[in-house]
Formats: sequence, structure tokens, C-alpha cells
Amino acid sequence: MTTNIRPIDMLILDSLFEMSGGYVLNFSNKTFAEFFAGELNIDIDQPAYSRDGTSKGRRLKCFLQSVNKETVVRTLNALWEYREAMRARFGNEEKVVNAHGQFLQVIDRIRGVASQEQKNAPEPATNRPAIKQLSADLLTLSGMASQARGYEFEKFLKRCFDLFGMRARDAFRLQGEQIDGSFLLADQTYLLEAKWHNAPTGVSDLHNFHGKVEQKAEWSRGLFVSYAGFTSDGISAFGKRKRIICMDGHDIYEALDREIPLSHVLGEKVRRAAETGAVFSRVRDLFPV
Repeated sequence: MTTNIRPIDMLILDSLFEMSGGYVLNFSNKTFAEFFAGELNIDIDQPAYSRDGTSKGRRLKCFLQSVNKETVVRTLNALWEYREAMRARFGNEEKVVNAHGQFLQVIDRIRGVASQEQKNAPEPATNRPAIKQLSADLLTLSGMASQARGYEFEKFLKRCFDLFGMRARDAFRLQGEQIDGSFLLADQTYLLEAKWHNAPTGVSDLHNFHGKVEQKAEWSRGLFVSYAGFTSDGISAFGKRKRIICMDGHDIYEALDREIPLSHVLGEKVRRAAETGAVFSRVRDLFPV
């Protein structure tokens, strides 16, 4: 089954990978072929990929329209890694507004994530007015009284999760405990703890929430959102090999401001936690500008 990439997504790829005039990034014909052979075990010089022209850009477009979705995603991810490696090596400034966010949204659309998950969401992940409204609402929350703000913060987070297709549920109460909500990420259920206090969260609150998660099914996980952040001593004392990840207000603001899908932010936090054991990784470190 071949992939039919939407024209608007191909325009985004044109911009990201500098494909105007038939070029692709800084590849020569030789290095282009070597990249595909070495990174993807693909012969990009096959005549089948030159039906629309022999330039690198035209061959790449033809290739992307000819192969299956898995190969398209693998190819685009490899090209993105090369792009970022070259940008870091030569100190080039980012020329495309919200480049990484746009790239991730294209990947989601190709995979079909949006079409499957957004059925239960009130707005699509690419709804810029909704994202801007969430950014404005986040600022409004800061001026509210603390008790009302905590409740509104939970509702705000549910809207964020729903916007990015994570099928959130409202807060609920079990015997002897309160859960601030839940959502789905990559078909995994996450319980939510949301706090907007004036002071950073310490280790005792982290342990309390982790205890709630551990009392549920073995596959349950948790997200602790503390708008004021976490104390460095608390994160250190909490340790590693836990079943929760953490997010602070800076993470939320930066994800919305840069239009990075929240599902990808949390996905990268989960991956970093799996690789390093760190429960708290900042958006600015996971998605360098």
C-alpha cells in the first residue's frame, strides 16, 4: 500500500528539507545516494523513483509517494535527524517557524494518528486558534484565587489533552483518594495529579502520587503536573525507576507557544525516562530550539 501525502504536507516538507529547485538540504547526488543506502538500505537511484524527474527533490517526492507509511516515516525521521545534525554542526539558525512542531504533525497525519484519535477530541491538533486560546487561558489562570485556580487548572489540562487526541477524563474520587483525571497516551492509561501552588512541589507529594499509581493496575502510569515546578532536592530524593513522569508550567507554556503537540511532548518525556530513569525532563531539553 502506497502513501498519498497531502499536498499541504508536501509543502511543509518542501520547506523543512529545502527541496525548492530540486535540491534536498545540502546533499550532492553522491551523498544523497550514500545517505539512503547507509541509513535506510534503499537505492534512491532506482529508475522507479525518477518518473517525475531526476533531481534529488523530485526523486524524494516520488519515493515518498511510492512506498508504505512505515518507510515514509522512517525516511522522514532519518532526514530530520540529518537536518538537525547539520544545523547544530554549522550553527545555522532555524528558518522555519515552529519547524519541529510542523514536522511532528506531518508525521502524525501520515501515520494516521490524527484520523484515529481525533474522533474523540473536540478540535484537531492543528487548530491554531484553539492552541492560542489555551495559551491565553493559561495566563488568565495565574490571576485567579488559589482554590478556584486549582479546579480550573484541572479543566484546562483536560482541554489540552483532548485537543491533542488523548481522550481525557475529568477528576474522579475513589475510596479515600482523589484522582485529578486520566488520559491515554500511545494506548497507555495515565493518571493525572495537577497542582498549582506558589511553591515548587517537593518529594512527599511525588511519593504520595506514586503510591496512588502503584495501587492501580500494573500497567497504570502517572503524570504529575506542578505549575510551579519541582524542588531539585525533591526530584533527586524521589529517585529513578518510577512509574510517573513530571511536567511544569514552563513545559506547558513552551509546548503551546511552539505548537509542539502535547502527545509528542509526553511521548518524549516517557522515552527519556525509559532511557535514563529521569522522571522530569524539560521541553527545552527534549526539543532544543
